[in-house]
Amino acid sequence: MTDAAIQAKDLRKSFAGAKGAVTEVLKGVDFEVKRGEIFALLGSNGAGKTTTVKILSTLLKADGGSVSVCGFDVSRQADKVRENISLTGQFTAVDGILTGRENLLLIAKLRGVTNPAQTAGGLLERFGLTGAADRRSDTYSGGMTRRLDIAMSLVGTPSVIFLDEPTTGLDPEARLEVWKTVKALAGGGTTILLTTQYLEEAEQLADHVAILHGGKIIANGTLDELKKLFPPVKVEYVKKQPSLEEIFLSIIGSKETAL
Repeated sequence: MTDAAIQAKDLRKSFAGAKGAVTEVLKGVDFEVKRGEIFALLGSNGAGKTTTVKILSTLLKADGGSVSVCGFDVSRQADKVRENISLTGQFTAVDGILTGRENLLLIAKLRGVTNPAQTAGGLLERFGLTGAADRRSDTYSGGMTRRLDIAMSLVGTPSVIFLDEPTTGLDPEARLEVWKTVKALAGGGTTILLTTQYLEEAEQLADHVAILHGGKIIANGTLDELKKLFPPVKVEYVKKQPSLEEIFLSIIGSKETAL
């Protein structure tokens, strides 16, 4: 069995615009995500991060290239892919009218889980929501709502979870709650592909980082490997290590200058 949970090769996608104009969003994207790692896909607004996630999660068809998730071809074995993944988008799927427990029970029944009540109870405890389990979820804080949303994505124990900008709009405290949850998931062996605009988030969470720009992956590696692409550190009173934000802006700037 291959060590890769996700493989994308020469991934391409274009969209038709006004008056027949065509916008090429993905121009040959290549990357690989190992099993059990947190992989961060970075890029500016409109870089194609969400488009990539939608293709990987079978919600959108690619125009070209090949993609496999958990060993299954996304285009030919979409049903098998869906059995092994879960997706948490930029906006939560939580139904505010239902309680936290009811939200989890609903998803468990939809996914055909054998014991929905036991599954819901276990996830509520795991995500620290037992005390609020029987409150309507529209009374939850932002961090609690996102934790519930991620808990819902774990029903059926998926091997791969896609988190598309999971902390957008959250306050710093709620963001830290989500980070803790993501780290715990990866620690349990779940593979996570994360898209984010918060570079500190990728720096805190990711085992591996890829930068999507101009429709292609222009840098790909661990944080330490990406730091080697940054100009040598300046020696003043202390040696200053570059942050991921500085590395990102440096790489984007050098690519745009070369165009």
